[in-house]
Amino acid sequence: QVQLVESGGGLVQPGGSLRLSCAASGSINGFYVMGWYRQAPGQPRELVATITSGGSLVYVDSVKGRFTISRDNAKSTVYLQMNSLKPEDTAVYYCNTQIIGLPTRNYWGQGTQVTVSS
Repeated sequence: QVQLVESGGGLVQPGGSLRLSCAASGSINGFYVMGWYRQAPGQPRELVATITSGGSLVYVDSVKGRFTISRDNAKSTVYLQMNSLKPEDTAVYYCNTQIIGLPTRNYWGQGTQVTVSS
């Protein structure tokens, strides 16, 4: 079993920055994908950024050049550095881990609110 605990959300003005953290506990072995998703009110949950165990990165087009995903293996933590924040980035941000295998195991954090407003 894997538990994910997010932190770092909050209220920020447009153009500001926040860093989200996702601390993982439990057994994460083999090939995995860790990432961040977000869900705005009335909208479906969407992928923001992912990083694989091999280091491959994926970003949704709307955050490219502004957000950076990274990880600290020693701390089993994934980060999302968010710069140049826009009001449309306002959402609940969820950490996700998929451990690829038979079967693939999928875990979610509880979510952290990010609000971008003046």
